[in-house]
Amino acid sequence: MPWSDTPIHFIDFEGSTGSGILEFGVVTLRGSAIVETRTRLCRATGCVAAEDTAVHGLRAESVAAQAPYRDEWEYFAGLRETGPLAAHFAHAENHLLKSVWAYPRTAPDFARPGGTATEWGPWIDTGRLYPQFFPQLGDGKLEQLVAGTGRQAELDALAAAHCPAGRRQYHAALYDALGGALLLRALLQRPEFAAATIPWLLQMSTLDADKRGALQQGDLF
Repeated sequence: MPWSDTPIHFIDFEGSTGSGILEFGVVTLRGSAIVETRTRLCRATGCVAAEDTAVHGLRAESVAAQAPYRDEWEYFAGLRETGPLAAHFAHAENHLLKSVWAYPRTAPDFARPGGTATEWGPWIDTGRLYPQFFPQLGDGKLEQLVAGTGRQAELDALAAAHCPAGRRQYHAALYDALGGALLLRALLQRPEFAAATIPWLLQMSTLDADKRGALQQGDLF
């Protein structure tokens, strides 16, 4: 399945397992087009640590009037049914997602076309893809890669159109999701990746040799 034939849902969360998810951002790519974005703040389910607020700028009182993230089950389960999930260093997003819902509904197995799965992953991970193919750009930090690929001005223009006022900077969920989506799109628009498939992207986003081998051979992940 060519990558351009399937929606890819790029996700970013702000929060922690302690505080719960305080903000989500989702960017859906189809081919080279951003076809949908969605974001909102979410009520804390635990203590918001001061050191976390220093990073993402969110405090318990600032999100107290919002609905909890758990109310988004239908939306996120629906995303998983229509395309693979993606993130920049996806371990964090997968961990937070599973802390709320351990499993999605039965959905297509995008790593093995024709099969079904009951896992949120595997994920397409720009934080793993870029260091493999472009080690000269650094260790994979989002801001570093956006600047290194010349996408900062484009990201800021998209943020002005899609992100809420006051959340148009790094460590704001939709801003970071847009940045990651731009990196993925830039990678896949390069001639050497024109024939990339969704299964290949999922395989190359998995650094563990045994797990990558299982994906390549069609064994259980």
